[in-house]
Amino acid sequence: MRITWKNAWMGGIVYAAGDTFATLLTDEFLYQRLVGMLLLGGTLYAWEIPTYFHYLDRRIQGKSLLSSLKRMLCSALFFNPLWIARHLIFIECFAGKWQTIDMDILLLATHSFVYALPVALLVNYMIQNKTPLAWRYVASSAFSAFMAVYFALSELLFG
Repeated sequence: MRITWKNAWMGGIVYAAGDTFATLLTDEFLYQRLVGMLLLGGTLYAWEIPTYFHYLDRRIQGKSLLSSLKRMLCSALFFNPLWIARHLIFIECFAGKWQTIDMDILLLATHSFVYALPVALLVNYMIQNKTPLAWRYVASSAFSAFMAVYFALSELLFG
């Protein structure tokens, strides 16, 4: 699948906005990180996520409860700890902290995945089964932006 203008613009803006809001809450705002997230959301993510969602739509058809649950699980598992770790590595690189990246990022990504899983399952169910295919990437980006703010607030409130 190719990148659409809508996915590139909307994904870039939504990823950048969510991350920027989170960095403003934690006093970690950097312009280069903002630009990096804008480019990431508008290029790589605007290609890979909609491509996977299209794959799921072709692979798992039907409106049965079983089909709906399969789409939900496959979508939630796509954003697994390795995907989250890669996302965190991008963020560290955009922030100029590439030298601080180590294997602990996998533990952080795993914790993030596990703690977010109950909400992620519900949201992915809605995205995969109630949102039109053409808007799933935008909806998924909005959820990611929300989660970035949630994790920033959690860090701020609970240390």
